[in-house]
Amino acid sequence: MFTPCIFLTLFLGVVQSQFPRSCTTSSALESKTCCPLWTDDSPCGSQSGRGECRNVVVFTPLAAGRVRQYDDDRLDWPRFYYESTCKCFGNYSGYNCGQCKYGYTGDKCERQNTVIRKEIRQLSFLERKKFFSYLALAKTTKSTDYVILTTGDRHHRDTYRFVDASIYDIFAWIHYYSMKPILENGTFDASFNYAHQGPAFPGWHRLGLMFLEREIQLLTGDENFGIPYYDWRGENNCSICSNELLGESNEQGFLDDGSHFAFWKSICSGYNYADAYCQTAGDKCQMERLHRKPGSDPRVKRFPSFQDVEDTLKWKDFDRFPYDSTSRRSFRNALEGFLKPSDGLTLERSMHNAVHVYFGGTMSQVPISSNDPIFLLHHSYVDKIFEAWLQRYNATPDKYPNNDEDGQGPNECATPYFPCYRNKDFLTSCSNFGYKYSKYQEM
Repeated sequence: MFTPCIFLTLFLGVVQSQFPRSCTTSSALESKTCCPLWTDDSPCGSQSGRGECRNVVVFTPLAAGRVRQYDDDRLDWPRFYYESTCKCFGNYSGYNCGQCKYGYTGDKCERQNTVIRKEIRQLSFLERKKFFSYLALAKTTKSTDYVILTTGDRHHRDTYRFVDASIYDIFAWIHYYSMKPILENGTFDASFNYAHQGPAFPGWHRLGLMFLEREIQLLTGDENFGIPYYDWRGENNCSICSNELLGESNEQGFLDDGSHFAFWKSICSGYNYADAYCQTAGDKCQMERLHRKPGSDPRVKRFPSFQDVEDTLKWKDFDRFPYDSTSRRSFRNALEGFLKPSDGLTLERSMHNAVHVYFGGTMSQVPISSNDPIFLLHHSYVDKIFEAWLQRYNATPDKYPNNDEDGQGPNECATPYFPCYRNKDFLTSCSNFGYKYSKYQEM
């Protein structure tokens, strides 16, 4: 179904990896410089006025006074790898300033463009076919811009190596990579990570969807492509789990052979060791097929209700101390699903988390859940709820809370993206990033 990954011949030695392919050369790693040439043969397109290579473009995290042991390659992103990166001007963006900021298009990034994300059941027959064909293309097309990192032992950097992967698998790896336990002082802490259990959660996932949406737009030439969403409120079963849409499941829990995704396999599946990065990336045979059994987990027998969503939106504080999975009266914690939305005090599985558990299988294995395309539709709807909260309370980046959680500070770069997007940058309307949501059911 898709081309197996191919190991590159570049090994890391004392320096670890990152994803822009052009920044994984020996010279780039040794100099800690990620300022690739654009088509004008100048770093960051400097001769064309697109950007320039600057030292320390990344931001200093809030917790600068905290004693940190930089065992984890993702901490204080991306300073562990690169001290010099591209600073793009105007509406230019990308790791080499070769793209446009989200929401802009054109040769000089001068034209604004807004895509509409629709509910999956609002799509016409042809729109659905296009969506599924685009996903198949992203799953089978090797990324020319990015590579992923794999190792069986994070303690030994000479075992780190880069691996080719498809565009969709790059997206799935980003989620997996950001969820691996944090390594500090030589030990792993699985109680928190860079994408969840803190105030970065809504914005980090917003950026992930934007990244894949843009990659598919570039791949297909369809600048109006938008990732659809699944409004699951109040449903007693998965109404989109049909072969015409996201796929039925057979008795064993694998996707039916008639599904669009019947033979998709999950990158980074198989071995979820704390000290490993994506061990199965180069071995197609060891990757798991996608599987689901909606409603089979006794812990969650239904989707969140209309009232659950409305109760989540009533919490006006974006997040509250201690800015983790125990935060009370926190919109973020209720949305993420560690908090009962109705009272804002009881710690229980709800909302985003409950939907992952409801689907079972790949979706319930959260580190690799992004391999299942239903992840896209689920998180697109979570993002729509986030957008409704932003609009209701006129939220702005200055409302992002100061906190000392690793990777969650307002000025820390979202891991592992280029260029640097600060966590607080996403407390603003999605229209500023070039997309909007359709009306489907009132929120």
